Amino acid sequence: MTRKLVFRLIGTLALGAVLAASQTPFAQTPDSGQAAIAKRIGTIKTIEGSTLILAASTGPDVSVTVQPAARILRLAPGETDLKKATPLQVGELQTGDTVRVRGTASDDGKTLSALEVIVITRAAVTAVGDQLRQDWQKRGMGGRVVSVDSAGGDVKVTIPSLATKKTIVIHTTKNTLIHRYSPDSAKPEDAKPSTLEQIRSGDQLRARGERSADGNELTAEEVYVGIFPEFSGTVKSVDASSGILTVQDLVTKKTVQVKVTADSQLHKIPAEMAQMFALGIKRATQGTPATGQGPATSAAQPAGPPTSPPPNAQSDSHANGQAWSRGSGGARQGGTFDFQRMLSRMPSATLADMNLQKGDAVMILSTEGSPATPGTAITLLSGVEPILQAAPSASQAMMLTPWTLGGAPGGDASQ
Repeated sequence: MTRKLVFRLIGTLALGAVLAASQTPFAQTPDSGQAAIAKRIGTIKTIEGSTLILAASTGPDVSVTVQPAARILRLAPGETDLKKATPLQVGELQTGDTVRVRGTASDDGKTLSALEVIVITRAAVTAVGDQLRQDWQKRGMGGRVVSVDSAGGDVKVTIPSLATKKTIVIHTTKNTLIHRYSPDSAKPEDAKPSTLEQIRSGDQLRARGERSADGNELTAEEVYVGIFPEFSGTVKSVDASSGILTVQDLVTKKTVQVKVTADSQLHKIPAEMAQMFALGIKRATQGTPATGQGPATSAAQPAGPPTSPPPNAQSDSHANGQAWSRGSGGARQGGTFDFQRMLSRMPSATLADMNLQKGDAVMILSTEGSPATPGTAITLLSGVEPILQAAPSASQAMMLTPWTLGGAPGGDASQ
C-alpha cells in the first residue's frame, strides 16, 4: 500500500467518524431557497493562497476555496469531539493533510466554497499508522482456517511451517470487526465488512487482539479473511504487454493465469541465495537448528494483513542480501529459518528483469480472482529450482499468507 493510500485510509476513517458524530450548524438542512451544504473528505494536493486542490476519497479532485469566515480546526486522529479541536489559520494547512470540508458546491461538484475545514495533519496520520502497524505486529496472529464454530464464536486456524503446524483458537465477540478481502485485491481498503458465518474452512485469516499467556488463543478485536492461492509451477508463456503469466501448477497439473501489476512483489532469487534457502529448508524440515542455537520452528510469523511490498525491498542491494544469507543461513536469532526476512532484504524486480522463459520454475502467491478474471500476483519468485528440489511442497510454508509481506491495514512497513 502506498503511503498516500495510508493517509487516505486512516484519515477517512477518522474524519468519517467526525462526520457521523459531530453536530455543527453546517450539518443542518438549509432553509428552502438556500444552497445545499456539501461535504468532501480527502487529502490536500496543492495549496495556493486560500484555494486547495483536494484529492477526494471518492470521485474526482475538488477545488476548494476557503472563505474568510470559515472555521478551520485540527483534530487528533480517532477523536470525534470538535470541542477538543485546535483552531488553525488557512496558512497553517499543508499538502498531505487529510481534511473534511463543508460548504456550498457547484452544480458539477468540481468546486466548493468552504465554510468549515477539519484537519488531520500528515504527521498525526503517520504517527497513527505507525502505531497501528506496530499493534498488528505485536498483537496479531493468524493462518489458515480449519473450522468455524458460529454458535461459540470461535475459529480454529493453523500456522503452516516447514517443520510442524500450530493450531490457534481465535475467539470473536459481538464487538469484533470482521472484514473480507475482495477477490481481486489484497489491499485492506478494498476489504468489505463481513460476518463470522461467512468465514469458511480454507480461508486465510489474520486477527488482532489479546493473546493468551501460552499464545494458543486470541480474543479478536479485528479480523481479516480472504483466499490467497499459493502454488509452485513452471512457466508456459509470458505476455509482457498485458502482464499475464501462464503457469502449470506442479501439484494439480492445471494451467493457471496470473496478472502482474505495479503492486506485485517480484524477486529473482540469485543461484547462491537459492542454495542457501534450500539448505535452510532442509535443516528446518529435518528439525535441525540452522545455527545450532535452538529448534527450527515456523518459517516466518505473519505481521499483518496484506499490503504492498516492504519499502526496503527496493533500497537494499543485491550484495547485501547475499551477505546476509551467507552470514546467517537464513536463520532468525534462536535458530529459526526466516525466509520472509531474507525476502524483505532483496531488491524488487520487474517482469522484464526476471526474463522468464518457458519451463522456468516459479513460486506464486496471488489474489483469488474469478472465473472470468485471473488472480493478481502478490508475490512472484523465480530462480526457485533448488528450493523446490529441497522440499517440493515448501511453497505454502515459505510463502505462508500475504500477511508475511508487510504491516497492517493502513501500514506498509516491513517486519
